[in-house]
Amino acid sequence: MAARPMKLGLNIVANGAHAAGWRLPEAKADAALDFELWTMLATRAETACLHFMFWADGAAIRHNAPSQEALAYLARIDVWEPLTVIGALAALTKRLGFIASVSTTFNEPYHVARKLASLDHISKGRVGWNVVTSWSEQEARNFGRAALMPHAQRYARAEEFVDVVTALWDSFEDDAFIRDKASGRYFDADKLHPPGHAGRHFAVEGPLNIARPVQGYPIIAQAGSSGPGQALGTRIADIIYTAQKDKAAAAAFYRAIKAQAASIGRDPARVLVMPGILPIIGATRRQAADRFEALQELVPPALGLPLLKASFGDLAGLDLDGPLPPPLPESNALKSEHAALVRLAAAEGMTIRKLYQILAGASGHYIVHGTASDVADRMQDWFEGEACDGFNLMPAWLPGAAFDLFDQLVPELQRRGLAQTAYAGDGTLRGSLGLPRPPHRRHRSSAPGEDRNA
Repeated sequence: MAARPMKLGLNIVANGAHAAGWRLPEAKADAALDFELWTMLATRAETACLHFMFWADGAAIRHNAPSQEALAYLARIDVWEPLTVIGALAALTKRLGFIASVSTTFNEPYHVARKLASLDHISKGRVGWNVVTSWSEQEARNFGRAALMPHAQRYARAEEFVDVVTALWDSFEDDAFIRDKASGRYFDADKLHPPGHAGRHFAVEGPLNIARPVQGYPIIAQAGSSGPGQALGTRIADIIYTAQKDKAAAAAFYRAIKAQAASIGRDPARVLVMPGILPIIGATRRQAADRFEALQELVPPALGLPLLKASFGDLAGLDLDGPLPPPLPESNALKSEHAALVRLAAAEGMTIRKLYQILAGASGHYIVHGTASDVADRMQDWFEGEACDGFNLMPAWLPGAAFDLFDQLVPELQRRGLAQTAYAGDGTLRGSLGLPRPPHRRHRSSAPGEDRNA
């Protein structure tokens, strides 16, 4: 086993991470609503000793489709709320972790603190929170707002939101609940610390009506790669989730995150960088390439063109095999994704069709096709080249692409001594990831820049 084991998550996206994956003859088109399938995936992921399952999420059908007819091609609209799914899957597993996105823009800190603390107790410490600020106008309109909050304001709110949630998790010290039947005292009043928070965005008195989570704090992940996103992530997160399309860009991002973490007093080794990767695996390189091309050809213009709208405008009527027009100015939505898309289009001289096929393939994440050994070679190269601490594995369709990961790719990584063959630690997700349990804030040093997640 490598001294620094590769961290591996299973990133489940609706009916497959490739936007057209559900159309393959062997794919289960309603995978997103098949709980027996979800149970099987969790069981197989745990048998493979993956660290966690991961769900991105939003409280809307998020799209840029110009009409309901165009929207009809989107296969990511019927999805369950992930915290509900986690509660069910946690009861059916023992070591696998579960991380889900919860927005700081369209929730309140008390609700989020209570739900995640409850799940952490139910799962015996195997839960994580992917902090997102949301990016779609549809979500704003679902919560009574005429438009999405400006980017800078969303991130300022997120900073305070996380501070309030962690303060709520620290409402009680770890040993506060004495439950002394003789005296009748249920908890030690000296170990209750209501946050009493009054800030720019939130006023939360507290305390939280639940004991401190099993992990102290559930694992915190963060997925923004913009400047404010990186600043937030390096301050609060245990895991940075990112989309990187090549090793050079990934390595530069990795160095930047580690340096920024160190600059604020955090141990860079405790900020794990985990890009997404969509592997297409075949018995031969030719078979894998054919699978990939078949998937790309299944992306219709009605699905592909809206994926480019935010960055390049309405491309309807243009030659799909012609060049892209100049990009639009940066928007209020996914700033880092917009910048990456513009760079990719310029660097490789993409046609309209080629670019939307790439984006449909994995939402801007790294796509690699080949044999299991080929894919493992790429992953090992990134990992040993300090471009990542591990990967979020994205099955292109379900369940077959997930089976390829469990049956071929992960065993190959294990044979190389890169991936774990047994769970480490104390049974919690933090223990599995090799991350320490954060002490209660009353028992930390007051050193400037102290890592509160350590």
